Amino acid sequence: MYVIPWTAAALVLSLVTPALAQEDWDNFKFPEDGFEVNFPGRPQVQNTTYTSQYRYQLPAKVYTASHGRERYSVTVVDYRAAEAQGVARARMCPPGAETCIGTQDGRQGSIIGYGYWKMDVRGAMTFAALKYIQRDATVTDLNLQFQQVVEGYFMQLTNRDESRTFVYITMHENRLYIFEGTVPKGLPEPGLFQGSVGFVDAKGGSIRYTDYYSNAVHGLRENEPPPFRVDGGRPQTWPTGGYTGAGRPAPGAAPYVPPAGRGGAAGRGGAATAPGRN
Repeated sequence: MYVIPWTAAALVLSLVTPALAQEDWDNFKFPEDGFEVNFPGRPQVQNTTYTSQYRYQLPAKVYTASHGRERYSVTVVDYRAAEAQGVARARMCPPGAETCIGTQDGRQGSIIGYGYWKMDVRGAMTFAALKYIQRDATVTDLNLQFQQVVEGYFMQLTNRDESRTFVYITMHENRLYIFEGTVPKGLPEPGLFQGSVGFVDAKGGSIRYTDYYSNAVHGLRENEPPPFRVDGGRPQTWPTGGYTGAGRPAPGAAPYVPPAGRGGAAGRGGAATAPGRN
């Protein structure tokens, strides 16, 4: 498959960019938000609220940095808050309003989610991509790729001033990540930024999966997530059992038994996350 050409872009960029320019860059890890990336200096961070496709108000952060006329940002949206809002909305729906309640799947919301919260999570990457398509810019590339074997969308846009915007939209453990880099006309792709996208565990260890991870399936625990390595260590798995939110177990919860037909037995052990590039 066509797997992200960002690493190659980074190598090309390293050949054409003066050494002093590269010295401005460093790798930054943000365990509280579960990601890592190269920035040209420590980014500024702003707390905000993100309105999802199903109009849920979700907590979000925007990390921003610049390098000359180049602009970089990472938006992190916590879709783990969607379930509670969906349940609350379903309780307020008029009787029989199935498109509001979310139980028309015949399984009391186990597929759609009360208030359609699961559909909101599944469509989060597509909804984020739609916002770029609706910009006053020309979309020149849109394709499915992955970083650290985590599924995502790569987009490229040409803006009215002929600057170019490169976007990677991905989702991991029910957090949406939007990595955006914009460079002026004539400058190389932002390879130092794009080629460094990764995920980290609560201790800042770099995560890389051993098989394909799709948040719509694995983040929602429709199937057991694949094993992963942290900083190149032994394969491990996410804890299973006692899920009280979107893919998050409650501390000390009783073992979880997947409903029949939902796939997979509970996995073993594991703390948090693994490394790698692409």
